[in-house]
Amino acid sequence: MATGLDFVESLANPLDVVEEIVSANGWLFDRATSQELYAEMTGDWCGYRLCFTWTAEMHVLHVACTFDLKLPAARRIEVNNLLALANERLWLGHFEVDSDGGVPAFRHSILLRGTSGPRVEQLEDLVDIAVTTSERFYPAFQYVIWGGHGAEDAIAAAILETVGEA
Repeated sequence: MATGLDFVESLANPLDVVEEIVSANGWLFDRATSQELYAEMTGDWCGYRLCFTWTAEMHVLHVACTFDLKLPAARRIEVNNLLALANERLWLGHFEVDSDGGVPAFRHSILLRGTSGPRVEQLEDLVDIAVTTSERFYPAFQYVIWGGHGAEDAIAAAILETVGEA
């Protein structure tokens, strides 16, 4: 809903704080521009590439977490079924597969209009949500893509919670 006001609020660039968080975790990163930061980290299942984008005009910080995984064309329909099932279970963000390279990604954005900027905890949560959600569902993608299983079986395996220790 537009207000017709020409007032533009100036926010500090949240990527400055994201850079500190990424650096504190010891991840490799590159600050390509003042609006983009790329980081690489190794998870339990694979390597992840995080792309943070700051759009000052919209006051939006976006993160995309891509997997070290490529989707064969023959499994695209079943992976789309998996995307739908996985996204139904998410409160924040969503999964998608890019149409060019067939790479799965988790994406999430936070809106910062009307604020003086995000708190450090919010940015830590943004990073944590992207990585932990990707880690949680990566086995489901593997199960469908390389295991040849259906989306329902893969999602059931992904949301299974282990209780206790062996």
